[in-house]
Amino acid sequence: MKIAWIITFFVVLVWSGIAPKDYPTWALEVSPAVIGLIVLAATYRSFPLTSLLYALILVHCIVLMVGGHYTYAEVPLFEYLKPILGFERNNFDKLGHFLQGFVPALITREILIRKAVIATARWRNFFIVCFCLAFSAFYELIEWLVAIVSGIGADAFLGTQGYVWDTQSDMAFALAGATVALALLGGIHDRQMRKLDSPGN
Repeated sequence: MKIAWIITFFVVLVWSGIAPKDYPTWALEVSPAVIGLIVLAATYRSFPLTSLLYALILVHCIVLMVGGHYTYAEVPLFEYLKPILGFERNNFDKLGHFLQGFVPALITREILIRKAVIATARWRNFFIVCFCLAFSAFYELIEWLVAIVSGIGADAFLGTQGYVWDTQSDMAFALAGATVALALLGGIHDRQMRKLDSPGN
């Protein structure tokens, strides 16, 4: 794992933990990023990923930590964009859910290809999209359960902002993210995997 990646991660993590909007919400929001770091560190030698994937995972972690600092409903940049783009709500959470499909799609793709789990591209892409949608739905269930059990910062954690279709739109954005990732980055992803698996690497 490159030093610059680690430094960036911890700089943003420390910043996000300095006077966040709400500490319980911050802990809930940044925990997936911390868990991701632990998994990456544990698998770095046995199953290193492509540089593309490491970069995208870092971007996703930064989004999680920014959302944890401000809460997803109050990220300043997206408050500024509301009147410009005609938004009625702060849509930073939609960026997060788009990445929730985008990044896991490429993680899943890399594992399936390098482990030769599914032979044909069509079935592989179908499985990846189904997995990402299921993961998004599972995450929504976890958010709901944590909000009910904790009762602390539930509105900030769920980030519904009074939108009745928030859960469904979150899953739709994750679905869109997975589809866009497969459509746009398949070629460069394949090239990086061939380079990673070539002799001498």
